[in-house]
Amino acid sequence: MEDFPQRKLLSALSHGAIFFSSTIVSIGIPIAILLLSNDPIVKDNARESLNFHINLYIYGIIFGLLVLVGIGIVLLVGLWVVSIIMPIIAIVQILGDRDISYRYPFIFRFV
Repeated sequence: MEDFPQRKLLSALSHGAIFFSSTIVSIGIPIAILLLSNDPIVKDNARESLNFHINLYIYGIIFGLLVLVGIGIVLLVGLWVVSIIMPIIAIVQILGDRDISYRYPFIFRFV
């Protein structure tokens, strides 16, 4: 079992990876943490973060296509807001209670 400060750090890093880059890095960090950590809470948080980032990419592609119809711009702005607010909520929850695995609402879980 990993020590608790490392648990908080790795869990917060998983959820906050999207703030480093919105490209491959935001998925690569949770994958690396998922593969390297032995802590079940850290693994759950990395898996949930990975699912959230994958969902953002899928919605981004769909909403990008909907720009042709006209509603896509509004949806992309909403998605951008969600991509900032939800990881912040997850990080606050993780830092508040190191023994929880944060679950994002309304996402599909692929991993």
